[in-house]
Amino acid sequence: MYDPIRIRVFVAVIVLLLLVLGGRLAQLQLVDSSLYAGESRSNAVREVRITPARGNMYDRQGRLMVDSEPTYQITVTPYYFDATTISLLSSLMDVPDSVIVQRVDEARAWSMFRPSVLFPNVGFREFAQLQENHFRLPGIGYDVVQKRRYLSDARAAHAVGFVREITRSELDQDAFAQYRPGDVVGKAGVEKRYEEVLRGEMGRQFKLVNIVGVEVKSYANGAEDLDPISGYNVHLTLDASLQAFAESLFVNKRGAVVALDPRNGEILAMVSNPDFEPSLFSDRMDVETWQALTGPDRGNVLFNRATMSGMPPGSTWKPFMTLMALQEGIITPDTKINCQGGVWVGNRFFRCHGGVHGPITLHEAIQKSCNSFYYSLMLNTDLDQFKSWASRFGFGTRIPMDISEQAIGLIPDSSYYDRAYPRGWPTGSTVILGIGQGDMVITPMQLARYVAALANGGTLYAPHLVRKMVHPETGDIQVPSLGDPERLPIDSLYLSVVRRAMASTFAPEEGPIRGLAVPGVMGAGKTGTAQNPHGSDHSWFIYFGPFEDPEIAIAVLVENGGFGATQAAPIGTLLAERYLNGTVNRSRQWLVDRMLVMHSDYEPVAVSE
Repeated sequence: MYDPIRIRVFVAVIVLLLLVLGGRLAQLQLVDSSLYAGESRSNAVREVRITPARGNMYDRQGRLMVDSEPTYQITVTPYYFDATTISLLSSLMDVPDSVIVQRVDEARAWSMFRPSVLFPNVGFREFAQLQENHFRLPGIGYDVVQKRRYLSDARAAHAVGFVREITRSELDQDAFAQYRPGDVVGKAGVEKRYEEVLRGEMGRQFKLVNIVGVEVKSYANGAEDLDPISGYNVHLTLDASLQAFAESLFVNKRGAVVALDPRNGEILAMVSNPDFEPSLFSDRMDVETWQALTGPDRGNVLFNRATMSGMPPGSTWKPFMTLMALQEGIITPDTKINCQGGVWVGNRFFRCHGGVHGPITLHEAIQKSCNSFYYSLMLNTDLDQFKSWASRFGFGTRIPMDISEQAIGLIPDSSYYDRAYPRGWPTGSTVILGIGQGDMVITPMQLARYVAALANGGTLYAPHLVRKMVHPETGDIQVPSLGDPERLPIDSLYLSVVRRAMASTFAPEEGPIRGLAVPGVMGAGKTGTAQNPHGSDHSWFIYFGPFEDPEIAIAVLVENGGFGATQAAPIGTLLAERYLNGTVNRSRQWLVDRMLVMHSDYEPVAVSE
């Protein structure tokens, strides 16, 4: 029986359904098109990323130190991947099934439709085996990428740094929005600091794929493809031959050396030992290798001792104390202080390691390293004034340089001692600051910058590893900007007085380290010993030369090396000789041999500081 009401209800329901479906279709096509277009398109069109050539690195003489070579990486697109092929894939790659499962799960969590790296840096043999079985491995593809290659005899590990696969936590950061799982990124040194210019810009190709993910042909005849843009080549300030020589002198030692050009702050050599082989990080590293590399028996090889290791500076601090006291009017260039073998502070006697010097001039105090002279200066110096001057020299502060890994060290003031010793400052806790001991921490880089300023007449430059960056295709040149040089507020007369006193340490007749003088070069230096209550003392040395027109400034630290003259000073003067004369004189080859066999636990002999 015809029921007009039921017909109307039925028509209304049909119209309502059509309106809902039509509205949803309009939303998908018009409102949310950008949201779903990529996902839909990814089912039929695959984006293949083309890795650009990462920039090369050259030393200051134009010698190639680091470049890249092509290698294969195996990818997986989870949407197409067939889990039943896990056993075949694991046998071809010679890894457990669990490894494949874990990495596919990680790729699936990132994207079902985009390729993720399954195996980086695959050798040709494994790659060929996968290609032979490609028809049996849906969802498995490959990319040709760049792998870092290290060509120099100088490892310069902490200077150059290394690259490694980007981590999940880094991918979550806005700074790495353009990166994907499997991409490599600079992790330390120049590789990290200049990542943006070294990496270049990714290229891309779009490929049509069939139902099992096999590429069929280019999409739109390549109309949307983009060529990669290479990264900038980086020209370093390092001298590769000097760097290699410095590394050889640190075999079996722990410590650091920094050599600067005092005219501009360029880093000529930078060693932190123990170090590592940067190429180890170019491959996916297993847990065992990582633990072997970073275990306590290796001495934390990733730690950059040149910029992060802090020690009291010992007697290398005395030129600073002299300049501060002169500028503050505490002494004059003609001041004499009577050394009676030490000073009393309260009921405690602080000895002068050189015995009783008697009346001693400023010049002699630096040459003979008279502790009594500097105890006296510190007793007449306000502690906050002391810290203020140290900060002007770049101690206890972050210094401008193009190395991310940096410790600021420690220069104490009155508030520090109040916090550290709430029950009262220990007797003489501040007087020993005058000889570079006690509660103070200086890094080799800070000390090298300080001696470079002594060398050039009072200008603090920003230490840096990169001279310029040149694009290999366009020729565009970029120069890093690290800020303007800083002029120390020290009278030039006072700088001249201190420089001459430092030069007298090599004086032929009375210089305490005259036997270490660089043949044919008048230089200036100061040894130092940092007391170590837990073992052998640490050996320090600073140097610059030639005296009249300095070309190199050096700071050397040998941990547990004993007196400064025992290990640090020979290393420093040998490096200076190699750089300034081009070679080491035959008469000094014995010193090279001695440094090559001497280790940081060497029992030091008694020599003058």
